[in-house]
Amino acid sequence: MRASVLILGGGVGGLVAANDLRKALPETHRVTLVDRRPDFVFAPSLLWLMTGGRTLENISRPLARLERKGIEVIAGEIERIDPERREAVVAGRPLAADHLVIALGADLDPGAVPSLAGAGHSFYDVTGAERLRDALAAFTGGRLVVLTATPAYKCPAAPYEAAMLLEHYCRKRKIRERTQIDLYAAEAGPMGVAGPEVSAAVRQMVEAKRIGYHPEHQVVEVDAGQRRLRFANGVLAEYDLLAYVPPHRAPAVLREAGLLGSSGWMTVDRHTLETKAERVYALGDSVGIPLAMGKPLPKAGVFAHREAEVVAANIARAITGKGKPSTFDGEGECFIETGDGKAGFGKGNFYAEPVPKVTIHKPGRHWHAAKVLFEKDWLRRWF
Repeated sequence: MRASVLILGGGVGGLVAANDLRKALPETHRVTLVDRRPDFVFAPSLLWLMTGGRTLENISRPLARLERKGIEVIAGEIERIDPERREAVVAGRPLAADHLVIALGADLDPGAVPSLAGAGHSFYDVTGAERLRDALAAFTGGRLVVLTATPAYKCPAAPYEAAMLLEHYCRKRKIRERTQIDLYAAEAGPMGVAGPEVSAAVRQMVEAKRIGYHPEHQVVEVDAGQRRLRFANGVLAEYDLLAYVPPHRAPAVLREAGLLGSSGWMTVDRHTLETKAERVYALGDSVGIPLAMGKPLPKAGVFAHREAEVVAANIARAITGKGKPSTFDGEGECFIETGDGKAGFGKGNFYAEPVPKVTIHKPGRHWHAAKVLFEKDWLRRWF
């Protein structure tokens, strides 16, 4: 009997799930991937795009390349999802499947903070990273501010990496001595879910570069004309160039389908990524998985990748009857770029109780080289 799998979202999780399923299933079974964009962008490299170390062509690939592997690719806006029927409407076209995988990620919502969108540049998307790159080229010194607009966001290391890479950029341009760099964070400390030791280590990395670090500063308003930030604690901060992480929200189509839990994200079994609907799975940034410590599992590509491997293995087993059940164990790691051709590396188990068990390795050139290799290998492997 021919079975079909419909994967909504062509980010890290969707790509891995589609590739793994195509390898595991006989050709008679159908694997379909849907995304509103024609191209995949390797998000970790947006930081290098921001500083001019990469072009968009270096870090993106057409999703249509998956067709040669036997994966059907459909480009279009997902207008509606019916989890009970395992159906989605894409650009007016209904698509139904025996198994549905939802991997739609998190939408960026700069409009949630008044005037933020027009006041600076988000380095969490291609357009913002490219505009920031161009603004940096014209920047000759002044007050450079990196901002996290909310305490929780995907890629928890990214704003700290951004601040350190921008500091290195200013030194290379020989404008560091006339540039004040500050990082205003809504959260209480860097990568807090990884534990106090990791948080303290990342903070030390940042402050060692003479970057002002200001935790627990929740931005409430931006005056783009005066180039001024106002925070909930009454602090005002002026800037000449603003680089920010915007608020995130779940895609509207998930809310309209009644798929969001009380956290504002999808609820799943933390080990199998199954939803309450039969043969419907959700993974990656669309999902909220609470940890024993009271915080959610971070939204990061490494988790989307490993969750997708679990989902693909279990769907393939359900269809073919072969293989063993697979579970997601909360293991993850990430590189932490520090500039000067160096990076740190953190790794651990985020499902450990009572708190995640994570270790961090001090910055070195070998970790930076490993990240460069990881970027190239990832894009080669999945396309």
